[in-house]
Amino acid sequence: MNRPRQPIRRKRTEVIADAVKEYIARHGLKPGDRLPQESDLIDALQASKGTIREALRGLEAQGLIQTRTGPGGGAFISDVSDDRAMELLGNYFFFKPPTIHDIYEARKALWPALITSLEGQLDETAFARLEETITYYDHAPESLDEERIQRIKELEFHLVLVDYCPNPLLAMMCRFPIRLLMSLTVCQKIYDLPYPELRQRGYRYQRRLVDALRAANMEEARRIVSEHMQAAQELMESREAMLEKAFFKASSDAGEGANRDYLALVDYASLLNDGRDSQR
Repeated sequence: MNRPRQPIRRKRTEVIADAVKEYIARHGLKPGDRLPQESDLIDALQASKGTIREALRGLEAQGLIQTRTGPGGGAFISDVSDDRAMELLGNYFFFKPPTIHDIYEARKALWPALITSLEGQLDETAFARLEETITYYDHAPESLDEERIQRIKELEFHLVLVDYCPNPLLAMMCRFPIRLLMSLTVCQKIYDLPYPELRQRGYRYQRRLVDALRAANMEEARRIVSEHMQAAQELMESREAMLEKAFFKASSDAGEGANRDYLALVDYASLLNDGRDSQR
């Protein structure tokens, strides 16, 4: 017979931290506002100085407050930045990172909803930002470094769209897959190799998307992003398979005493050099 789960006993510092967050919400404090003095928190929450300080350190690690020392110092409410939120969320996937397939399956589901949310939200400033971003990759790169920059800019195009999403939860859900594509090791390896088709197709889809959004043709815009995400998934997974093949080949070729990781890196370097030669 299974025993009922015992509730996890929370640390005193976690309880105090939640009490501080409740205080912030109840009093409508905004970024830049100051929390009560440490002595007032000790009295109000019936906690020791050490417990209060540890709770505040935890809130600072979460990005919710910022402590300042010296005259006029104390604990101040802080606006949690997108980068900080993405960093904290990334920790959840540290030991179970999503695959390229996982990321694009999520994007295929989310991007039509993102486009729908943008109806009536994009002004001339938004379109100017999109057009400026596109100029980074509307031409063939002159070097592998430029091609890598172009790929990041292609992803930043989508971050601009997310900036205008009025739904904060949807915006966060769309922003995180883009950040993953910018930072995952396998994606970095893909960007290290020449891949003109990825840039060309991405540019054509995004050019069409901007035109559809300008015309307020949301049905067409949703169709374009759906096609774009499917095409990008196929291209990225194809290149990922090529890299995996190189590593498997290195493993099978490893002889007695040979370091398989070293041979895999050598094979990868060979792919990289072949790609650079093809651009010359």
